[in-house]
Amino acid sequence: MSGRRTVYEIYWEILVYCRSPRSFTAIINRCDLNSKTGQEYLEFLVRRGYLVPVTEGEKTSYHAAPAAAEYIAIFSSLYQKLFDATPEFKL
Repeated sequence: MSGRRTVYEIYWEILVYCRSPRSFTAIINRCDLNSKTGQEYLEFLVRRGYLVPVTEGEKTSYHAAPAAAEYIAIFSSLYQKLFDATPEFKL
């Protein structure tokens, strides 16, 4: 398997990391994304109802919605069945 992550792995990483509210900057740094790509991923997850933006004053953070738990569990199970290993993520 190559070192490149799939879109599904990146979604999984973002959702796992955002189990606690995280800033945009923290997300893109931790998940190793550039700003443009990171914004696209976050917007997609928000539109799908997996990620919730939380605005306090002028600061916005992102938190995994309850619906994200199902995606995280299904992705983790599928990944483990395919590769006999849990997904790698540097938490």
